[in-house]
Amino acid sequence: MIRVILPPHLRTLAQVGGDVELEVSGQVTQRSVLDALEARYPMLRGTIRDHVTQQRRPFLRFFACEEDLSHESPDAPLPDSVASGKEPLIILGAIAGG
Repeated sequence: MIRVILPPHLRTLAQVGGDVELEVSGQVTQRSVLDALEARYPMLRGTIRDHVTQQRRPFLRFFACEEDLSHESPDAPLPDSVASGKEPLIILGAIAGG
């Protein structure tokens, strides 16, 4: 099971109270995890990735194992500790301002 931590506004939209646990078949990548997340919670489609380009939305970041994975290839394997469920994939809402 893959664990995903969503930012509060997406937890509210998906109507979940905490971490989301997902089954991902095949290689565990950002793309496969987000595909599984959007399949289980269709209301999240378009909120994390653009509908057409499938690129990460500008004010969201992806973290795992204390590393920013936001600019990694969506098809790059996630760390083994995420694939094994020991560590979560964290989707974090970025804050802008000046």
